[in-house]
Amino acid sequence: MPSALLLINPHSRQGKKSLPILQRYLQAMGINLLQKSSEHPGQLSELIRTYQHEVDFVIIGGGDGTLNAAIAGLVDTQLPLGILPLGTANDLARTLGVPFTLSEACKVIMKGKRQAIDLGKVNEQYFFNVASLGLSVDITNQLTKVAKQRWGIFAYAVTACKVLWKSRPFSTRIYYKTESEQGEWHVAKVKTVQIAIGNGRHYGGGMTIVHDAAIHDQRLDLYSLEIRHWWEMIKLLPSLRSGRYPQKKVRLLEGQEFFIETKKPYPINTDGEITVETPAKFEVVPQALQVIIP
Repeated sequence: MPSALLLINPHSRQGKKSLPILQRYLQAMGINLLQKSSEHPGQLSELIRTYQHEVDFVIIGGGDGTLNAAIAGLVDTQLPLGILPLGTANDLARTLGVPFTLSEACKVIMKGKRQAIDLGKVNEQYFFNVASLGLSVDITNQLTKVAKQRWGIFAYAVTACKVLWKSRPFSTRIYYKTESEQGEWHVAKVKTVQIAIGNGRHYGGGMTIVHDAAIHDQRLDLYSLEIRHWWEMIKLLPSLRSGRYPQKKVRLLEGQEFFIETKKPYPINTDGEITVETPAKFEVVPQALQVIIP
């Protein structure tokens, strides 16, 4: 009988009420559960390290922020990850095709296959989906737990509308390498309202970093929204959903490394949590861990 460390975030949108149901589902499927809890997401990695020799894999129930908090422990132990999407956005689950219905997500954990995926890394912080600075950080700062509990995924759109009209471009330098000139750094001096560097495909509740991005393609995808007025963002909304952008207003780059510097430190959002700041080095970590997918 396989054994799993079950970590549920009780503060995620569906966490507390879903725990007994999930335990019944997983135990009925023949999984021996070692269930542990923590009131602070920062302790998840340490729990994984503590119990690594007692289990075959880890099951995490929560949103993208919960999963992000556990990355270091997963990388250190190399235990496979099963995902129960209990958060608001659930963008990693969306990228991997994990069903949002809990009974179906449990079936994937028991019967699915293991897939090696890449991770992004900014300075010393890993991320699954995306790291960004600018407008997304303002949204994160304004997005309350109460709003996410009440409005779910629509809380992102409501909060974005509140902060968008106040947004102002900022100056930054983006250092990058082209595929044809490996080893030589190029620099782009830009004024932008947001820079996002994606490892996976989805972020922000279903936004798409680039239409053909994959979480195992061993590359990072960068976009920079170089608009001057808040109302220009309205025209870009369909592109942000589809990941297909007009050449004007949006700078697109891809590669395995980027470096961003700003005149003053700017906070950086990783998987929905503000964790580091500029200056920042971004890199892809190929096949960093295994996840269970359909």
